[in-house]
Amino acid sequence: MSFNKTKIAILISASFCLNMPTMSAFAQDQTSSDTEEVEKISVTGSRIARANLVQATPVTSVSADDIEKSGTFDLGTVLAELPAIGGTSTASGNANNNGLAGLSLADLRRLDSSRTLTLVDGKRHVGSDAGTSVVDLNSIPAGLVQSVDIITGGASAIYGSDAVSGVVNVILKKDFEGLEFDARGQTSTQGGFGKNHSFSILGGGNFADDKGNATFSLSHARTGRTRSTDLQQSGFYGTVNNPESIGEEDGIPDLLFVPNVGSEWIHRNGVLINNGPQYGFNDDGTPVRQQSREFTNSFAFGNFPNGCETCFFGDNYVDVLPEQNRVTAFGTFNYDITDNVSFNSSVKYVLSNIEQSFQPAFRFTGGGGISVNVQDNPFLDPVLRQELIEQGASSVGVNRFLADERGEGRNADNRRTTFRLTSGFEGLFDLGGTFVEWETYYIYGETNNTIGQQNAIILGNLSAAVDSVIDPNTGLAACRQDVPSAQGEGYESPETVSRTGRACLPYNPFGNQNSREVLDYVYNTSLSTEEVTQEVFGGSFNFDTGEFFELPGGAIGFAGGYEYRKETSFSTFDRIAQAGFTQQAASPDQGGEFDVEEVFAEVFVPILMGESFAEELSLDAAVREADYSHSGSATAWKVGLIYSPIEDVRFRATLSEAVRAPNIDEAFRPQSPGFGRVADPCDEDNIDDNPNRRANCAAIGAPTNFQANDNVSVGTITGGNPDLLPESSESLTYGVVYTPSFINDFSITLDFYDIEIVDAIDQVLVQRIVDNCVDSASGPDAGFCDLIERDPNTFDVDTVQSTFINTSKLTTKGVDFEVAYLHDISQYDFGANGSLRFRLQGNYLDELNRFEFQNVPDEVNVERGERGDPKVSFITNVDYIGEGWTVGWRGRFLDSQALIALGPDEDIPEDRSPAFTGSYMTHDLNFSYDLGDHIIVNGGVRNVGNRLPPTNLLGDGINDNIFDFLGRRVYAGIKISL
Repeated sequence: MSFNKTKIAILISASFCLNMPTMSAFAQDQTSSDTEEVEKISVTGSRIARANLVQATPVTSVSADDIEKSGTFDLGTVLAELPAIGGTSTASGNANNNGLAGLSLADLRRLDSSRTLTLVDGKRHVGSDAGTSVVDLNSIPAGLVQSVDIITGGASAIYGSDAVSGVVNVILKKDFEGLEFDARGQTSTQGGFGKNHSFSILGGGNFADDKGNATFSLSHARTGRTRSTDLQQSGFYGTVNNPESIGEEDGIPDLLFVPNVGSEWIHRNGVLINNGPQYGFNDDGTPVRQQSREFTNSFAFGNFPNGCETCFFGDNYVDVLPEQNRVTAFGTFNYDITDNVSFNSSVKYVLSNIEQSFQPAFRFTGGGGISVNVQDNPFLDPVLRQELIEQGASSVGVNRFLADERGEGRNADNRRTTFRLTSGFEGLFDLGGTFVEWETYYIYGETNNTIGQQNAIILGNLSAAVDSVIDPNTGLAACRQDVPSAQGEGYESPETVSRTGRACLPYNPFGNQNSREVLDYVYNTSLSTEEVTQEVFGGSFNFDTGEFFELPGGAIGFAGGYEYRKETSFSTFDRIAQAGFTQQAASPDQGGEFDVEEVFAEVFVPILMGESFAEELSLDAAVREADYSHSGSATAWKVGLIYSPIEDVRFRATLSEAVRAPNIDEAFRPQSPGFGRVADPCDEDNIDDNPNRRANCAAIGAPTNFQANDNVSVGTITGGNPDLLPESSESLTYGVVYTPSFINDFSITLDFYDIEIVDAIDQVLVQRIVDNCVDSASGPDAGFCDLIERDPNTFDVDTVQSTFINTSKLTTKGVDFEVAYLHDISQYDFGANGSLRFRLQGNYLDELNRFEFQNVPDEVNVERGERGDPKVSFITNVDYIGEGWTVGWRGRFLDSQALIALGPDEDIPEDRSPAFTGSYMTHDLNFSYDLGDHIIVNGGVRNVGNRLPPTNLLGDGINDNIFDFLGRRVYAGIKISL
């Protein structure tokens, strides 16, 4: 009996997952060409595939056809629409994160992308972000993808660390022969945004009497920038205090969600703050009396129903999709050295250029704002100067967003390159009548990212440039530091960075009148570099006992192997950033490395097969032992069971323990700056959300009836923790597969999952730190309060320090369900030929809880049902497949989600209106047509009904990306094969 034909070979080979199935068996097109494609999948030397329906561990698959129907080449965005994967870390979710710019990552179960292991053809891929192992799915050209398989449990024992929540395995096309040209594009029907296009050429052929095959691909892809203000739902929405509310639980919403929420206290042209009226400024510096708001959000923000030209509205500076240009070159070389030994290799190079913008740096009165000398400043309007002198003002503050002459904020250009090389040998040999399959492999990967961030403010230079006077020798504006007669006794220049060949140039804080030369003195284009490397080598073998021993269900299969992996990550910053001369804290160079050795073993035991009440009874088990250089040893294991009492019904279950060691970022990152948003718990609008807050806020010095300025970003300082322990998880999945024999090509799968991660590594959100400072029944918690720096004058939060910790635990439970049916309608006598294909994939989320603090193990952060984590979600596909053409419909449903915080001592629906999004569903149409002569065209409409996100969400937050924020768009493509 040939090893390649046994069920044992199927299991063991699938366990190594060099290639996984293209789709669930009954969701495939029933055509001869598709059948051949499945048979050609190479699994550790064999050509056998396993479907989701016959494995103990559930597998969900996305085909190349599914990717094509999406209208986008962004693989991460395609996967994020699956119910089991969150939209947290797609390209739009990462749009406001400089280091993650342009990356599109997978986040299984919403447990964080760091817990999802992404593989390419069953092998590890170099990380795309400094300090982590997360893989940019955009770096894998969609045109090369044959399928993507998602394993949603019990994966660490098979694949190693990082597979806590599961595995995403991207399977590429192999042994390609011919030449293929592919072009596709997409655009919104509602404006000039949401544009993307790609072009690719794929060529390959056999040589040496078909012993070898070489393949080469070259592609270019572009995604156009989309800003919040481009979107239909843009309207500067935010919350304001409801003047009709008289207190908690009065039956009246406390907050209203309204348009045109902004601030008359700050603007890119400056806002003059004095005891009298506030003045904004036109571009030419002409003062304008600031408008009055209708309702208030905080002291600095409110709504302006008729707009306000000299007010700040945050959406003006938000990218929901950055500009991306990507070029990818990819090649493979495979050669059969003998009948039993083959060589394989691949090489990839990706160049990505990403441009994005952020909110400008700002200076705000009371927190380091711009101070202007009323008498001396040469740029102050003469009429306004006289008014201020008459009021007795000698100096005034100016609140200003420090945009450049184009009104742009902090622009960042990322140039990211990825190189990956793989090579290996595989084969089989006869050992005493038993065929042993083996493989060895080597992988090297390197990611380099150069980040240039424009318009970072050099604080000392800004102070020097703002402090300007009229030089009596020239009659022109000059910096006080260059006019000795204006300096006074004890004067010291605030300049911190001396520009070679550039004297201090006076900065006009009123209007938009500063030249590029002035801005070059005040601003810095900071440069930082990141380098991530990965080196892997290993080997594996597998065999069965078929030649000398079999159980009633068949032969026992064994597999084992060894893998060594080394990962490094280093980041460097320019001297100005290192010195802390900009608005951000000092950014030291950072880096770290680790290596790990792993050995693994697997066994498959087919106990019974074809017996009464035991059509199949089989057991599989795996164990993996790892030794990390920075965190010690760790063991992962799994046990799986399949029981089929009759042919139509199959029960399956997997129990596993997974282990994830801290990555380089979590363990070694130095303290580094950033920005975050907090809702101050001591604000009068929030202080009664917890019964302990009022007393605790008073104890730490909060003023009575405190109104926080918490609509402006606060500084954050984050860093790694070398004392972190590995986190471990226990995962249980169990379910049933029903394939009734009386209905051809029909299946129902139902899989329950229960995951608990103990000592979960997490970076505590700044909001949780601020809340926990004042929410304890025993008084202010010094452990958290000491991490918060407040302004001594205003009591506003200035800076929050955060680090990675081993939290108490993280838990999730739910149910995945799928229904698939393929029906041949040619048998009916109404003149139609072809097949009707139906597929429903859904999820019911029963629990998603974070227990963040070891010393408060019962304090729970409930996320189930909150925005981004709906209780129920599903996608439905219905396709009519004719001869050479298909038409299809796709629907995506999301249950209503809370816009308030759920859980004990959290918000109640009265806290804001609306408090929930309501249910949400979109509809897509697609088609494909074979024109003949090897030309296929395809196209479609996404979001046919132009269903916009509820409550005008813009997709600029990690939880908003679950919705389709782009609205209706059309796409088309053409594929020419020679």
